Amino acid sequence: MVNPQSQGKKYPATEPYLVGREKIREFAKAVQSVNPLNFDVFAAQAAGYADVIAPPTFAVFIQEHSLGPVLADPDVDIDFSRVVHGDQRFVHKRPIVAGDELTGVLEIASIKTLGAHAMVTMNTDIFANGDELVCTAISTLVVRGGE
Repeated sequence: MVNPQSQGKKYPATEPYLVGREKIREFAKAVQSVNPLNFDVFAAQAAGYADVIAPPTFAVFIQEHSLGPVLADPDVDIDFSRVVHGDQRFVHKRPIVAGDELTGVLEIASIKTLGAHAMVTMNTDIFANGDELVCTAISTLVVRGGE
């Protein structure tokens, strides 16, 4: 069962991820975006951005990298075979732009026990170019209890 004492635990920053223009375009196509700012450099620049901007859910790339150490942490004791994704939210300070170098710092925000199950909420602060907070990705995993 998930260790409730893990609440508040923070993990080191992820390795830097350089956001590429084509990766944004591919992601935008996958989520069926029709926003020209996701595809057209000139449209993005006319709107005041240095390059194309990512759809809001693009931040999930960095959050995925930040989750690995938590899921592998024996002190937290999350059995991934029993995990169901419960909730996902993004709070943006500004759009992610092609050329940003992103890192994520994850904190286990809360662990709630509901009968045999646990709800683990994790916040990943996503920084551009070292120290500019651009987004907080909030994810809740439901860890189903034993049989």
